[in-house]
Amino acid sequence: MIQRWNLKQVEVLFNKPFIELIFKAQQIHRRHFNPLIIQISTLLSIKTGNCPEDCKYCAQSARYKTGLKSQGLMMIKEVLANASKAKAAGSNRFCMGAAWRNPHDRDMPYLEEIIREVKAIGMETCMTLGNLSSSQAKSLAKAGLDFYNHNLDTSPEFYKNITTTRNYQQRLNTLNKVSKAGIKICCGGIFGLGETIKDRASLLVQLANLPKPPESVPINMLVKIKGTPLENNDEIDSFEFIKTIAITRIMLPKSHIRLSAGRNQMSEQTQAMCFMAGANSIFYGCKLLTTPNSKEDKDIILFRKLGLKTEHNLHK
Repeated sequence: MIQRWNLKQVEVLFNKPFIELIFKAQQIHRRHFNPLIIQISTLLSIKTGNCPEDCKYCAQSARYKTGLKSQGLMMIKEVLANASKAKAAGSNRFCMGAAWRNPHDRDMPYLEEIIREVKAIGMETCMTLGNLSSSQAKSLAKAGLDFYNHNLDTSPEFYKNITTTRNYQQRLNTLNKVSKAGIKICCGGIFGLGETIKDRASLLVQLANLPKPPESVPINMLVKIKGTPLENNDEIDSFEFIKTIAITRIMLPKSHIRLSAGRNQMSEQTQAMCFMAGANSIFYGCKLLTTPNSKEDKDIILFRKLGLKTEHNLHK
């Protein structure tokens, strides 16, 4: 039976001593996963910039001057070349993002073809395209899409401080359509937006209490991008971030928890503690949509130091 969480229970977890929390998270993690195995995903931007949304953390919003060069939809052969390279580097899931408020129906044949072609080379597929209609979700499912990413970003209470061009319920509606279509959900949030501990707890309650918990949960640390309204935000404390990973593991025991944006600015020690706290997935490669990510060789060195293996290596 899936536990229903409330804010008070989660605030109790945030107040637990750090060492106790890590121990509890590690026990739960080991119950459901091999703690030495990391799932690897690669993320590619297939359409960059000129997004009409006003998300205050995002370089792709047309409203901010970030110096980002916008790019139309990528040619399918270029997407496939990137997918093949990602597979060779050790990824088993290829995630594709397009800077849209929502895809148009005219875009669906292109998206469906990409899904089929990437799956044909033996990779799981994931897309993040903004809001979806029920028919679009069904079309993506029919083409074989494995995961759909649609992050909640932050708590319902804090959300209007980050994005005003869509509301929280719209995000939940898209997740519901995706789930009903039979696609697995990839849904997480961003920490360091200026939110309180209560906001972090509230976001985790939302994620854990979805009708079906997300199979994949990306946890992002804000990457402060010059030109966005959040460029001067305070850094999130490393211990607070690790603690949040541990609480996510406790609340979502069977989900893959992915260290996502911001990993490039984390020390090896912080990443190691995140893995101890229950993170068991990363994005691999040189870029996350528009922000730098750890270079693959750095990850290989870290994995070697920690004795970690990837899902890809297990299936060789």
